[in-house]
Amino acid sequence: MTDRPFVPNANEDFAPVPTVRRVGPVNWIGVWTLYEKEVRRFLKVITQTVFAPVVTSLLFLAIFTLALQRSIDLGNGISYSEFLAPGLVVMAMMQNAFANTSSSIMISKVQGNIVDVLMPPLGPGELLAAFALGGVTRGLIVGTSTVITMAFAVGFHAAHWPVAIFFALSASLAMSLIGIAAGMWSGKFDHLSSVTNFVIQPLAFLSGTFYSIDRLPGIWNQLAHLNPFFYMIDGVRYGLIGWSDTSPLIGAAVLTAMNAALIGLCYLLLKRGYKIKS
Repeated sequence: MTDRPFVPNANEDFAPVPTVRRVGPVNWIGVWTLYEKEVRRFLKVITQTVFAPVVTSLLFLAIFTLALQRSIDLGNGISYSEFLAPGLVVMAMMQNAFANTSSSIMISKVQGNIVDVLMPPLGPGELLAAFALGGVTRGLIVGTSTVITMAFAVGFHAAHWPVAIFFALSASLAMSLIGIAAGMWSGKFDHLSSVTNFVIQPLAFLSGTFYSIDRLPGIWNQLAHLNPFFYMIDGVRYGLIGWSDTSPLIGAAVLTAMNAALIGLCYLLLKRGYKIKS
């Protein structure tokens, strides 16, 4: 038997030769894929990630309104339930935006599949955008659901919707970025829980959610103005019911500067691969 040279038949179908895809300055497909993965991750357990925060916020509204409605007079024709509702909305948004990014990175580190995120051709800016937008999306979905649900019990005046949307986006972005930094810093879930229990929750509860900080005396009033969470809640409250304890312009400037600093910090952490590359 003799070896004959292989001559391809022009009538046969051959698989196309694989080519290298050019990514370009920004890997839009990679960013969208990672973002979609982050969104699908929390939507798969929507009962826990969306419905549960809404129910919790409604319980807070019912309990505090029944307990304090008659004893607190805010004036200006605003009831305590109207004052309380925007703060609860922002608290739910903040907690869920933080939880989305921090838990995603932490779980990937613990399970060892963080390499699946690091191997694709995604730069630190692209990783940052995908993770942050995933957290913002969850925060906004929870916030919108809470507003719609509470609207049946509380009359939102819709005084300044563009302001409310700006502060909602800024708050969700800030907490999403803090979640990225916390997830990268944490070596185990105990570390992440310590950030939540000793930083996030105290600042959230002391941010004027349940009371007007104008009622705080002396130095406590000044300290409240140093809490960035206060500006998140105060801005959304102004947008929904027209009440604010400080100028929305000051709040917008504080949150803009805060988000710029957090973006820079998270970018540097991702570029360095802090505690995710070893």
